[in-house]
Amino acid sequence: MGDNHQQTIKTHNTVVAILSIAGVGAILESATQGWEFWMPPVIIAGVVGAGWMHVTQKGTARFREDFYLIFSMFIAFFHGVHKSSFFDLYIVAALLMAVAALIKRIDFMRLIFIEFMVLIATQIVMAKRDKVVFDSMTISRVLLHVISMVCLYIVLKTIVEKILESNSAVDKLENTIRSNDHDMEDFLVNLSHELRTPINVINGLTDLILKRERREDIQTIKNAGLRISHQIEDIQDYSEIQRHNVIIENERYMITSLLNDVLIGYNTLRDKIDLDFVVDLDPEVPSVMKGDMKKIQKIISHLLDNAFKFTRVGGACLKITAYKKDYGVNLIIEVSDTGVGLSQKDLSRITKGIYQADKKRDRSTGGIGLGLSVVLGLVRSMDGFVKIESQKNMGTTVRISIFQEVIDPSPCMSINTSSFINVVIYNWLNRYEVPGLGLMYKNMSENLARGLRHNLFFASNIDDFKKLIARGDITHAFVGDVEYEHDRDYFENELDKGIVLSITAEEDYVAKKDTRAIIIRKPVYGMSIVQVLNGTTNGNVVSFEENFEKPDLEGIRALVVDDEPMNLVVATGLFKEYKMIIDTADSGMEALDKFGRNEYDVIFMDHMMPQMDGVEAMKRIRSAAERDGKKVAIVALTANAVSGAKEMFLREGFDGFISKPIIISDFERVMQRVVTEGKAGNRGGKR
Repeated sequence: MGDNHQQTIKTHNTVVAILSIAGVGAILESATQGWEFWMPPVIIAGVVGAGWMHVTQKGTARFREDFYLIFSMFIAFFHGVHKSSFFDLYIVAALLMAVAALIKRIDFMRLIFIEFMVLIATQIVMAKRDKVVFDSMTISRVLLHVISMVCLYIVLKTIVEKILESNSAVDKLENTIRSNDHDMEDFLVNLSHELRTPINVINGLTDLILKRERREDIQTIKNAGLRISHQIEDIQDYSEIQRHNVIIENERYMITSLLNDVLIGYNTLRDKIDLDFVVDLDPEVPSVMKGDMKKIQKIISHLLDNAFKFTRVGGACLKITAYKKDYGVNLIIEVSDTGVGLSQKDLSRITKGIYQADKKRDRSTGGIGLGLSVVLGLVRSMDGFVKIESQKNMGTTVRISIFQEVIDPSPCMSINTSSFINVVIYNWLNRYEVPGLGLMYKNMSENLARGLRHNLFFASNIDDFKKLIARGDITHAFVGDVEYEHDRDYFENELDKGIVLSITAEEDYVAKKDTRAIIIRKPVYGMSIVQVLNGTTNGNVVSFEENFEKPDLEGIRALVVDDEPMNLVVATGLFKEYKMIIDTADSGMEALDKFGRNEYDVIFMDHMMPQMDGVEAMKRIRSAAERDGKKVAIVALTANAVSGAKEMFLREGFDGFISKPIIISDFERVMQRVVTEGKAGNRGGKR
């Protein structure tokens, strides 16, 4: 539609230019020939009016075309009724005919042809009245003009008809393609919805098994299930983006909670453990903002997935900052990698939205994967901006800017002590194959120190480290596992015991049992470092997952309603891990019956059920609760997770929304809110 509009404007530019030239010509000829004095002002007014209509795009395109052509015929008629214009008629008519053909108006071509014939006849009548002698030369010239106009009309009419037929065929083809795309999108949405139920069972059962025993084969199945569920979400997101049906769900969220979910997903799905991951969160980012947390999480996850997918050596860095504005903040999300990068041709294709780097499944070719189309669509739906910088074999940086409302402007990370803190970081610069990776770690450390307002020093070898320690004012030392193992005796026996020692290491790193060092699991995240600086670590191993308090749900009486038996098994197993008291119902009617005979604090309600769907069941239970003076929270637990589903369920009267497959962090967040806000009942067995 946009291309057609631009083409119409270009065509009208030409038409208005020709109309203006014709108007000026008619005015000049009127002045030199002494024609009617009142006509030049009328022509000037018409030309100015045509220009104004074109510039302001007043009215529809067809209305403007009618005005241009009618006014042009008016000028032609004014010119043609004068005796001195007898042999100029063909030139003016041919020009008008060409203009009408340019805008594909056969109806006006016919009118112009008729006008030409009328003016020719008028000129002949006036000539005979003035007793002009028509010799053979004059007659042949008149006949030549008439025959030429007939031929010109037939040729232009045929060309325009062919163009219109071609355009009609193209329109039909485009409508067919749009219809097929729409049908395919419907199919993909329905397919993704149907796949959520078995995937929920797979993911849930593997979670239950892994809670009892750690098995590599079960972990592999779980990872595969998670990948499929993410791909299902991509199908839904892509379909909604293509249809322009993306709905933004603005809600309060903590930036640290969002980042925690991203990191959990990263640890679960990453398959290149030899690649480093640097997390650079500016401590001054507001702790609580309002926006679409789930979509922002998807954007980050897609960018990280692409970064690691096309990086063979080094790693990637996720940097999050915020620039304060009068209306809130611009949240800046930046993902950089040390991967294969993009060529200028690739970048050009990306900006046009037609790039797909992985067409041949060749991971060595470089570029950004399929998730980019989802990223661009989601960012645009939030009125954000995307900027991509890349060089072939030099890595890629994708920068996202999204406006967010600020709820709590306090810093998301801070040091809770008035004592001075001097930190030394000890890393060998030559331990990284890619220099850019060391720079990522250095920048992260400096940004964290600047935001937390503590002193920071770097040491690239053990001698430099010892010199800094000799100053006598160092309070904390952070060293890599390789550096620690190389000089373990020094760190354990000679380093001042008053200095807090921390080792950054991968998940599989095992330190000596009697070590005094605190182990910080990678990826190194600011919250883990803040725990060390604040002295609030629980034990000598710190990871980002420890920073978030799980809800206390012991004794909560819950009813799970679902017509799929395996979903009941999964939900029951997962919720029992929180020491909740679980009952089940396989239909809305059974749920209503059980609610009348039992006390529940919370009901988890499926949506798509036969006979009585979840919405109707929820409303009937609400009515029964009000009648019986009961208090219960009802949470939608459904595979209907299209954009805007959450808003729809909350608008219908549900207290919360959890999509299938169940994501534990979503479940905990909803339950924390339900319990905290007192929407649940009297906490059953826990008094």
